[in-house]
Amino acid sequence: MNRQDPITVALTGASGMVYGLRLIEQLIDADQPLYLLVSAAAQVVLSMENGLPVPGQPREMQAFFNTHFKAAPGQLQVFGRDQWNAPIASGSGANRAMVVCPCTSGTLAAIANGNSDNLLERAADVMLKEQRKLILVHRETPVSAIHLEHMLKLSRLGVTIMPANPGFYHQPQSVQDLVDFVVARILDHLDIENKLSKRWGITDVDV
Repeated sequence: MNRQDPITVALTGASGMVYGLRLIEQLIDADQPLYLLVSAAAQVVLSMENGLPVPGQPREMQAFFNTHFKAAPGQLQVFGRDQWNAPIASGSGANRAMVVCPCTSGTLAAIANGNSDNLLERAADVMLKEQRKLILVHRETPVSAIHLEHMLKLSRLGVTIMPANPGFYHQPQSVQDLVDFVVARILDHLDIENKLSKRWGITDVDV
């Protein structure tokens, strides 16, 4: 796949929407073309947690997010939940990776069981069948045995399961530092260069 092929970011209704927003911001800054999917529950959480009154219609939502992230013309495209003619609904669509961030346990279950009841689920199913990169940033705790079984099934299929668990070795000074730690790891797995968070390793002293 070409590095300038779009990446799909899907926002679902888990708490921690700040991770997804920061990820989109960084991808926009990296001049990466994006496809964006937003679940109905994600719209509710975006309003509750981030004060973002996201419109319901795809065209209005696209205009809203393009303005919010200051995207270049044509850089960010939003598709509706039932927009089956979207490129990501087929393996022939040019889409090199997909990130669900944050990912609810319900979305995790739907993907693990091959559901395609909406475009988000279908897009993830396409990534699986085409053996392309799929990253699920699960953000619920604790997890049940059912959740763990779904994670194991997907991990065996090559899906990257990346719970939103920030580290502390970089001595974070703010919530933003914790968010950036997680987003940096997502960007690493997308092969997007970033300097959001300090890397592990002693580099400034002799051992």
